Amino acid sequence: MFIPASYSVAVLLCIITMFCWGSWANTQKLASKSWPFPLFYWDYSLGIILCTLIFGFTLGSTGEEGRSFVNDLMQADTSAYGSALLGGIIFNLANLLIVAAIDITGMAVAFPIGIGIALVMGVVVNYLANPVGDPFLLFLGVGLVTIAIIIDAIAYKNQSQGDSSKSSSKGMVYAVLGGVLMAFFFRLVAASMSTNFVTPDVGLFTPYSAVFVFGIGIFLSNFVWNSYFMFKPVSGEPMAYSDYFKLGSLKTHIVGLLGGIIWCIGMSFSLIAAEKAGFAISYGLGQGATMVAATWGVFIWKEFAGASKKTNQLIALMFVFFIAGLVTIVMARG
Repeated sequence: MFIPASYSVAVLLCIITMFCWGSWANTQKLASKSWPFPLFYWDYSLGIILCTLIFGFTLGSTGEEGRSFVNDLMQADTSAYGSALLGGIIFNLANLLIVAAIDITGMAVAFPIGIGIALVMGVVVNYLANPVGDPFLLFLGVGLVTIAIIIDAIAYKNQSQGDSSKSSSKGMVYAVLGGVLMAFFFRLVAASMSTNFVTPDVGLFTPYSAVFVFGIGIFLSNFVWNSYFMFKPVSGEPMAYSDYFKLGSLKTHIVGLLGGIIWCIGMSFSLIAAEKAGFAISYGLGQGATMVAATWGVFIWKEFAGASKKTNQLIALMFVFFIAGLVTIVMARG
């Protein structure tokens, strides 16, 4: 299977992860006018599974090091399967809660709170379990990225000031719960994997099989978590399973699949990079996706069009802290 040859290659994969995790939501934005999010999410989860299979039978089955994709799945024990599946189940609930919070309170509150909590707690959890890298530089970098996320929230708040319709304690609760759950999914997937990819431990997964089982956990849990949001939506009318076939065009289904594939490329690369980078650094760099999403919002979707001078200054400051944080996280291992 393909294994990064150096730390610099692993960092490159983590940066790709960051861009994928910060970009997949563009597909949902493209489909949102005619396609409710819970219906989009079925295609999204199928796209994740499709991507894991493509990676598994290509990069995961080539080369002389490690175990091939199918052999790896066959030899893993039940605890590895259980951990990766649980990671998918928890991620799915966390992701849906944060999306619901955004629908209720808006980006200004939900996304910075949810992903900010996930970033800080996730790095701590993953570092304690697998202490790789200089802790001072690692947590300094996380702190700088967190400041950038807070500045991002302030900028959004300034831009949307006066819109009281998006204020709700329920949305805040969803964001906090989603963020806390999001902090633990990566550790569960990591726990199912060997930390040595060249000669992996018996009974544990390599990245390609771990992310496939993780994807199965996402899809299966959709029948519980996503069904709830279909029948009890935070906005709009309740949906039925038949609406997936009645309302969706070929284009909307393809867009949903593409969203899942983009996100899964990021997840796969993050796990593949973890041997050289360490799980904490790999996860921390990936969750810098918050700022990538902000970049799309600023430059492509023009969410800050007509913003005040103060807001534009905050946006510039946000990017300064974000870049400084990423550089510091990379230095923690270098």
